[in-house]
Amino acid sequence: MTKNEILAVEDDERISASMKLALEDEGYIVSTISTAEEALDCFANKSFDLVLIDLMLPGMDGFQLCRTIRNRSGVPIIIVTARSDSHDVVGGLEAGADDYVTKPFVVKELAARIRALLRRAQTSDDSLEIVRIGDIEVRVAEGVVTREGKPIHLTRTEFRLLCELSASPNHIFSREQLLERVWSYDYFGDGRLVDVHIRRLRTKIETDPANPQLLITMRGLGYKLVL
Repeated sequence: MTKNEILAVEDDERISASMKLALEDEGYIVSTISTAEEALDCFANKSFDLVLIDLMLPGMDGFQLCRTIRNRSGVPIIIVTARSDSHDVVGGLEAGADDYVTKPFVVKELAARIRALLRRAQTSDDSLEIVRIGDIEVRVAEGVVTREGKPIHLTRTEFRLLCELSASPNHIFSREQLLERVWSYDYFGDGRLVDVHIRRLRTKIETDPANPQLLITMRGLGYKLVL
């Protein structure tokens, strides 16, 4: 069985070394890099299955690194922050990350999050073939979303979120249900993951994201997709 390869971008040598050892014990191949610039060079020359990015890096920070990688690839990204401050977390998710962990983190929890992201990166839902949402067409098996024939570029997480919502149109999903179905998370999930990705998805599928007509917030209950 081929081992998954992880690129870990962390400038603290102690944390970097311990994270590398711990994740290698979990069965991963781990490459550690200390700067964003080096990480981009490494990423350009080698394929990785997942990227871990510390937000507070010297030179180019983790936010910009995340945006740059996301513009090039749909690879799963987990950001690592020293604070659980909403601004940092939301900023990282808005930059294109799929999830986050805060320092000091428990390796077992980090490993569980990695497994969940890798698992859904390697699976697809073929139960639906084509879904039409207004003038938007979702070709599920192909991972393609278009509006009037023009592609809409979604991250893997945004695409899975859209597929999950469109599989049960007009059904209200709670944040907890979406965490379980899209992220495969239960007790350690964070509702901010859902809220930020819903907001990002709206900017791509709604004509007027500030006045959504397709992806609706049901206050106190969750979200639903109207077909």
